Amino acid sequence: MDPLARKGALKRQWERLARTPFGRWYGIHLASPVDAAVLRATGGRLRLVGHLPTATLTTTGARSGQQREVPVLYFHDGDDVVVVASSFGRDRHPAWYHNLVAHPDCRLNDQRFTAAEVTDVDDYERLFGLAESVYGGYADYRARTDAIGRRIPVLRLSPA
Repeated sequence: MDPLARKGALKRQWERLARTPFGRWYGIHLASPVDAAVLRATGGRLRLVGHLPTATLTTTGARSGQQREVPVLYFHDGDDVVVVASSFGRDRHPAWYHNLVAHPDCRLNDQRFTAAEVTDVDDYERLFGLAESVYGGYADYRARTDAIGRRIPVLRLSPA
């Protein structure tokens, strides 16, 4: 997924809706808990987040050691895939972030990757800017988390 690709009218409208309070509620309470199953059942043809680039991330539970599947927004940076642990701007990192820190080997749509958190400030800012190009709601999430002192992690998934 090219983060600099031009968005069509339908994508822009979907993003506008997703950035409303209702859209955030929908993402947290409906789309996020169900989308991995929908993506799997439809071979990725249908997703509950409209036209946003979504894939199923499979991680190993940090404490349980069990396989966990979660839908994530993503984009490509060269051969790597980038995911943002925004958790809709909530006060805690998503569980999948903790899973990747504990067990960096993962799968995205059944392709194997190794995750690493982006720590270089310039690379982080560049990638977060690209993430905002993919979905403008990341700017909203960043404003929310900045206000509470949480830095949203950005992770690079490199092919294993």
